[in-house]
Amino acid sequence: MSRGRAVWVKVRASASERAEWHAKARSAGLTLSDLVRRAVGRTHTWTVAHAEVERERTRQVARVGNNLNQIARWANAHKEGIEAVEVIGHLIAIRRALRALEPAEDPDPDAP
Repeated sequence: MSRGRAVWVKVRASASERAEWHAKARSAGLTLSDLVRRAVGRTHTWTVAHAEVERERTRQVARVGNNLNQIARWANAHKEGIEAVEVIGHLIAIRRALRALEPAEDPDPDAP
């Protein structure tokens, strides 16, 4: 075993899955083991509690988005009124606040 790896991990797969994985590994210039280690190393797992928090956060953001779309539609229909200018200003502030909440993207360590 290379690099002191003496433990086997077994995974059940169909013949077509195995062939596809081997083809991906070859095209990347990797062994199947290296490909799997890299893929699993990039996988993020969550506890059940954390997953439920993320689902609820997603639902809340979707609700906010729906409300913002309705407000934006109203503002576009009433562009000349001073109230619309105020609403548009608030929409811009909300958009900035939401962007500040976005998680930073994980850089791909294998990217060129």
